[in-house]
Amino acid sequence: MVHELIDPRDPPERQNQKLLKIVETLMRRAEQSSEASGEAYAQFQRAVMLEEEVRLRTRELEHALDLLNDSNARLAQANAETEAARANLANAIETVQEGFALFDAQDALVMCNTRFGKHLADIYHLLRPGLQFADYVNLVATSAHLALPEGETAAGWEAYRLARHKDDHAVFNVMMAGSSWLQVSEHRTPDGGTVILQTDITDMMRLERQERDRLLDDQSRVIKATLEHLDQGVCIFDARNRLVGWNRRAGVLLSVPAGRFQLGMSFASLYRHVEDSLRILGGARPEQVSDWVASTAKRAPLSFEIGLGRDRVLAVFAQQMPDKGFVISFTDVTAERDAVRTISQVNETLEQRVAERTLELEDALSEAERANASKSRFVAAASHDLLQPLSAAKLYVGSLENDLRDSGLRDRAGKAGNALVAVERILGALLDISKLDSGLAAIDLTPISLGALLDQLKDELEPVARLKGLDFRVVHSGAVVESDAAYLRRILQNLASNAVRYTASGKVLIGVRRRRGHVLLEVRDTGPGIAPEHQDSVFQEFHRLNAKASPADGMGLGLAIVERACRLLKHPLNLASEVGRGTCFSVELPLSTAAQPPAPLSGPRPGTGVSFEHRIAVLIENDADLRAALEITLDSWGLNVLPCAGCAEAQALLEEIDIAPDVIIADYQLDDGALGTDAIAALRDRHGPVPACLVTANRSPDLAAACAGLNAALLHKPIDTCELRSFLERALT
Repeated sequence: MVHELIDPRDPPERQNQKLLKIVETLMRRAEQSSEASGEAYAQFQRAVMLEEEVRLRTRELEHALDLLNDSNARLAQANAETEAARANLANAIETVQEGFALFDAQDALVMCNTRFGKHLADIYHLLRPGLQFADYVNLVATSAHLALPEGETAAGWEAYRLARHKDDHAVFNVMMAGSSWLQVSEHRTPDGGTVILQTDITDMMRLERQERDRLLDDQSRVIKATLEHLDQGVCIFDARNRLVGWNRRAGVLLSVPAGRFQLGMSFASLYRHVEDSLRILGGARPEQVSDWVASTAKRAPLSFEIGLGRDRVLAVFAQQMPDKGFVISFTDVTAERDAVRTISQVNETLEQRVAERTLELEDALSEAERANASKSRFVAAASHDLLQPLSAAKLYVGSLENDLRDSGLRDRAGKAGNALVAVERILGALLDISKLDSGLAAIDLTPISLGALLDQLKDELEPVARLKGLDFRVVHSGAVVESDAAYLRRILQNLASNAVRYTASGKVLIGVRRRRGHVLLEVRDTGPGIAPEHQDSVFQEFHRLNAKASPADGMGLGLAIVERACRLLKHPLNLASEVGRGTCFSVELPLSTAAQPPAPLSGPRPGTGVSFEHRIAVLIENDADLRAALEITLDSWGLNVLPCAGCAEAQALLEEIDIAPDVIIADYQLDDGALGTDAIAALRDRHGPVPACLVTANRSPDLAAACAGLNAALLHKPIDTCELRSFLERALT
């Protein structure tokens, strides 16, 4: 009940007053009560209890009052400390040499020192706590004490300042009226507020400008000294076309007195001083120069030449500078132009001499071409006319060997045959060299089986090597290469024959090494070797290291043919040799990408007992001696020979005796331009697919292809009787 009469929110003094009043009221009512004494005692007892409760409450209130007093004391102390700290902070800020201001997270000014904004006297009194940052920037932008950069407006500066306010850190310089400068540093606080520091950097800027002016003065002196040391004349004009710099060389080159050059004079004035004494060269016009100088747009460099006096020439070059001024330089090029004129005159003389020399060379070239043509005609004639009698002689000698019964005579005939074979080799080598040197040699690149080629080479040379006591070995290979079959066979024959010829003892080895995309075909011997100083000369014509060798051993053309054939086929040729240990020739051959070439057809070898009896052979040969020799040879083999000088004679003879031939042997070049291939075709049209053989000294791939298309065998002159008999045995079996 009592608790409900007391408001706990009242101060302790107020609560005590209420309790005392309650006690007095209760006591008075007890004394005045007309009830029985028991009731009065009860009331007295309640009053005592209330007094005790009041006493307890009073002690609690006194304790609470003590606590409150202690709290108030501490609060007062804290307030005092806060005020002291604020005062210390204010004093500290005031002692800072820079202007200081603090804005809170809501961009309201919290505090600033007296140095903040002191350069802006017209707005200084407005810098009070609560001022918004945007309003502060607006006041600064519109202040009369702010010196805006040239071309900058107050609104533009204000926008720039507010944009920098978004950065966490910003530092920039501001120019104030009176040539003073402030450096403004703005930094964001952790709670989102902003601290601004304003530092007076006027002295620093003044020193910097002084230093800059000093450097500019030094630079100006260096530039002026440099200009004076230049061999070129130089004039410098500013953006208003006023002369701001020049050197003495310009006056010397332009023949202008030194007093005429004046600082600030216009280009037009300077030009008027010199225009009467100069002329613009090279098609340029004075208007072009004036327009270039007067242009306000970006100008490309301008160059031209001017003439002074009779023969003085100056090269002029004008170029715009970044400040829209320009520099004009003058270079004396009189000596260069004189040299050009002299060179031009010399060139005219040289051109005339070159033209004369060209005519002489053309005459010499024509003479060389005529000589080359004569050589080609000689080669063509030699291929046919020289080999014709040689073939006839070999056939006559061969027939004698079979007919002679006397061993002495037969031995002489054999030696004569060997001599003819040697002549055949030499003549063939000379013809090969001539073709390779003339560039008329044609090649036919086809897939070639090295295995078959090496087997033939082994069959040919192994007996010769065995007679000398040499160990002749050929390592078989299954490689298929891309080359010309005839020239590759000739290359291998020459290399292997030389190895056998010049190796006195030991062995000769022919092998193949595979490499990526190609093979190395090697011919090794244990011969005397070739000294390093002779290794280049062995590929020259008619060069033999063994001077005592007889003509039967060759004329020194083998390696010359090998070198030229390898060069023609683009097969790299290498030589490795050591004196006293032997020699190795290697030829690099490309592997063929085509399928394995078919194996050569095998047929009966000469002398296998095939009978030619009652077989009729038509022989078409326009050379009487060779025709007679072939007739004797064929007749000795048992053939019935019908010798004819041309196709018409052969057709008439066959019609007359009314018989079909078993085989046709025809020379390629007949009388009156007729060809043996046409004769074979004509006889086959009349008598069916008769086996045929074409005999010729022509080794061109085109003729070989024509024979293949005609399905006719091809024999080269001088005629090898073994090859001829082998053909007949295959054809008539």
